Amino acid sequence: MHRHFKRAALAAAVLSTFNVHAADESELTQVIVTATRFSESALKTASNVTVITAEDIRNSPAINLPDILKGAAGIDVRPLYGNLGIDATVDMRAFGDTASSNTLILLDGQRLNPVDSGGVSWSTIPLNSIRRIEIIRGAGTVLYGDQASGGVINIITDKSGSPVASVTVTGGSYGYRGADANLAGGNEHAYFNVATHYADADGWRDNSEINQQALSGRAGLHLSGGEAFLDFASYKDKSGLPGSLLSPAYHSNPTSARTPFDSQDRNGYRLRPGVSFALSNTATVEAEFSDTNEKYHSNNVSFGSTFDRTRDTHSFTPRLRWQHGLGSLSSETIIGTDYYSGAVKGISSTYAAQGAKQASKALYLQNTTQFDESWAFTLGARRQRMDQRAHQDAYPPFFLPAFSGDSVRFRNAHDLGLIYQVPAWRVYGKIGTTFRFTNTDELFGFDPFTGNPVFAGNLEPQHGTIREIGASFTQGDVRGKVSLYQLKLTDEIGFDGAAFANVNLAPTRRNGLETELDWRFAAKLKARFSYTYVDAVFREGAYAGKDIPLAAHNKASAQLTWQDGAIGSYSVIANYVGERIYSGDFANMRGKLPAYGTMDLQGSWDLKPWVITAKLLNAFDKRYASSGGYSTLYSDHYYFPADARSLFVSARYMFQ
Repeated sequence: MHRHFKRAALAAAVLSTFNVHAADESELTQVIVTATRFSESALKTASNVTVITAEDIRNSPAINLPDILKGAAGIDVRPLYGNLGIDATVDMRAFGDTASSNTLILLDGQRLNPVDSGGVSWSTIPLNSIRRIEIIRGAGTVLYGDQASGGVINIITDKSGSPVASVTVTGGSYGYRGADANLAGGNEHAYFNVATHYADADGWRDNSEINQQALSGRAGLHLSGGEAFLDFASYKDKSGLPGSLLSPAYHSNPTSARTPFDSQDRNGYRLRPGVSFALSNTATVEAEFSDTNEKYHSNNVSFGSTFDRTRDTHSFTPRLRWQHGLGSLSSETIIGTDYYSGAVKGISSTYAAQGAKQASKALYLQNTTQFDESWAFTLGARRQRMDQRAHQDAYPPFFLPAFSGDSVRFRNAHDLGLIYQVPAWRVYGKIGTTFRFTNTDELFGFDPFTGNPVFAGNLEPQHGTIREIGASFTQGDVRGKVSLYQLKLTDEIGFDGAAFANVNLAPTRRNGLETELDWRFAAKLKARFSYTYVDAVFREGAYAGKDIPLAAHNKASAQLTWQDGAIGSYSVIANYVGERIYSGDFANMRGKLPAYGTMDLQGSWDLKPWVITAKLLNAFDKRYASSGGYSTLYSDHYYFPADARSLFVSARYMFQ
């Protein structure tokens, strides 16, 4: 075992020696949808799960969803342009450059990850509409399939129908202007929730202006033994693309733009009707159909080109929960099928038109058997098929021929877990497998000898094994959790800058420690700490022993919240991210992207019916870059500068 991982294991052992006396079951009885794809009143999964509540979100200085996540153990957030998070990448368990293809983002169980390499449209999820966020670390492949190797983040919106009507207006640094509205209501027959979001800002950097508009919600009918519902969302955003900065500009003038006239905009919608109903006292069925569409346009003035992309996806996800027993034991089985299809078309003014389609079909099963009040065993398996095809038109100006191709791939996954749980603490262990298929962008490649474009469907699916042990405990006003894991991958899919192609990388390994601790050490004062250690390296090949780019060994977060109804609520959050190898530097020859630490502050005052909130981000005006790489063209490092100190003040009016 690697020497760094031995130190991590020792730290875990020390943390887990807390003497547990008091029983507080609230952590173990929160509703967890992610763990079984059904709402559960208890945690029935052998995984390290964190739930971020609506109260946690209100107490956070963050103004975008990715920044809400960055304080959790095992998660690194890397925004490219500004603190609104429009191009932010969320990385679970140190995947670095390929994080967006290995961290699965769900909204009420629906995939938000696109079929190509594009990012998640975070602006479509107003923070005021979120009831909780469920983070399940490690391979979620059995239940969710492709792209869940690092873990699953499920954002659960408010579906209570409790009467709410509010309007929030916000002003802030660098010309920020925002407005949000929430409206909800319901009775014994039906309910609805609607949220709108608007934001506009000039941005800290040149050409970093941004505009966001979104409308989302849900309408439902209560049926005998279930419900029928419709989730919907429509969004539009646009922003400048200032680009990265080479070292001289980054250090002397980080507000400048390398591409001062480039811009992007996108608009889209999501529709998802669904049903949930009980077949009997022991069997429940849930099913959803989704239709999503996004149109993207970029104007790359610096390259004298434009690009347009249209993306359509559809899914059908029925599943059955059957509480059947196993002899004298309590036993429950989840069985379901997932169908996803997607089509992408891209047209460039200076290159050939491209198109790709894919269809995924899967069958999965998970069983949980309770041996007694404390012991439970989980067993799951998944079989998935991926059909993909891609084509590219000929491009006469470069004498490039047309090409087309198709491929069919199959992968299986399984996991086994053992859980021991009593009111005050919980221990688990699990082993399993994971996989990822290529996304549609990764289907396009170049012949290394002729330079002609080719279909790259010969890339093998990424696959590997995960082993994990963990524990959580409650002692009076202290709650903690710790996990140790090892993830070994073969044929990991990544971009090799030397070959200028997507390739199957040499085998990799990630050893990790994740810890979280909550401590309410006074009636009005609460602290939260998290620490993550990861040793992410190539284990074979030319780069054996080298660190995986953009994977920090150390990451930590600390939050202190004071809540007093008479004088307000106050929060301070400190985040630290350690050194990382620069993007794409598999040989670890270009030095390291410097570590950084930030502090964010918030004060909130409830002056019914008004709530006034002030947020100060990057309070000490730290100059840093969350992402950077090395340009062989310029023989210099490049950086994406993070925003300087920013102040935001909002006023929320709650209608009676």
